[in-house]
Amino acid sequence: MDLANNISLKILKYPDDFLRQKSQAVRDFKDQRLSDLVSNMIKTMEKEKGVGLAAPQIGSDLRICLARVDNTLFALINPEIKAYSRKKEIFEEGCLSFPGKFFPVERPVKVKIKAQDINGKKIRIKADGLLARVLQHEIDHLDGILVIDRAMK
Repeated sequence: MDLANNISLKILKYPDDFLRQKSQAVRDFKDQRLSDLVSNMIKTMEKEKGVGLAAPQIGSDLRICLARVDNTLFALINPEIKAYSRKKEIFEEGCLSFPGKFFPVERPVKVKIKAQDINGKKIRIKADGLLARVLQHEIDHLDGILVIDRAMK
């Protein structure tokens, strides 16, 4: 996969088997390919008008996801959800791997996330509302879980 020159990448669509794979932790934060990949993911997410994107959706097995909520961009490396609120809400979710489709999904309204930034620095995020939902959705992708797996029947 050519990642140079800040290019828009192809988004894998369901039922591509790659979307079901668990992502691998990023270990080398000095590798230029990491920042190139994140830059290209941002360009791709913006081109597709998405609010989130996970590396498996563009064919990378690295544990990286993006979210843009209220004009704030989050680029999370090796994210993990450490705590969930008891309160949950049902909301329609879309996904770039399921273009034009929306699914009702019940999720906790608040989460606490531990991750690293592009330089490997540890970060913690307390998210609620839309940001909490987007981050849960994208972290699911990193674990091979798709929106259809969470959709209410």
